[in-house]
Amino acid sequence: MRAKADGYTILMGHQGTHAFSVSLYPNLAYKPDVDFEPIGMVVETPNFIVARNDFPPKDLREFVAYVKANADKLNMAHAGVGSTTFTYGLLLNSLLGVKPTMVPFNGAASAMNALIAGHADYMCLGSAEAGPQIQAGTIKAYATGGNERHSALSYVPTTKEAGLPDFQSSTWFALFAPKGTSQPILNRLIDALDTALDDDTLRKRLLDIGGDRPGKAKRGQQPLAALVKSEIARWTPIIKAANIKGE
Repeated sequence: MRAKADGYTILMGHQGTHAFSVSLYPNLAYKPDVDFEPIGMVVETPNFIVARNDFPPKDLREFVAYVKANADKLNMAHAGVGSTTFTYGLLLNSLLGVKPTMVPFNGAASAMNALIAGHADYMCLGSAEAGPQIQAGTIKAYATGGNERHSALSYVPTTKEAGLPDFQSSTWFALFAPKGTSQPILNRLIDALDTALDDDTLRKRLLDIGGDRPGKAKRGQQPLAALVKSEIARWTPIIKAANIKGE
């Protein structure tokens, strides 16, 4: 935010820095929707609702019913307050109207290992971490919160298909410049990003790590600026309702 606005210092932001942080940190030193110049989205990675391999429900509808009936006995793993695993966990639990025990781990890998070992019951996990374990059969996947089925995990239905359409969950990463960066400089950065996103080698690499490039309608300054505002509005009531504060 305080860097020189010359186009040589840019930020890779995401939901944590530009949406969750507003409600998590009462004394946040910046305003995500004011103090940066949006450049454009880089990648989206869908999140999956996953569970230990011997979790009883067979599909998402059974999962919803089972969790509602047994929430006081269940624990949900996450990678720490403010992480996507935590906040999407809050979203899932709020949609189901349940409050299981939330168990923090030191990162998504540790949380996933607990799931594999059967020490945790379920969690929300990004495709980069969850994908290999789903394919290997070490954890159970109920649905993806992406708009479409994941190309590498096409047998896992979307939440829309499986009966929980309000659980839309794709983590996004985007580029921002310091406030006051001139429009000609921003235009060069926007064009460079667009060129990169159209490169098939880059798209393949993004797919390899569980993500996908944004479609044309989601690229550029205006879609990103609108996304940041909508994400702040979306997550503020969810995080406030959980009465959670970061330190």
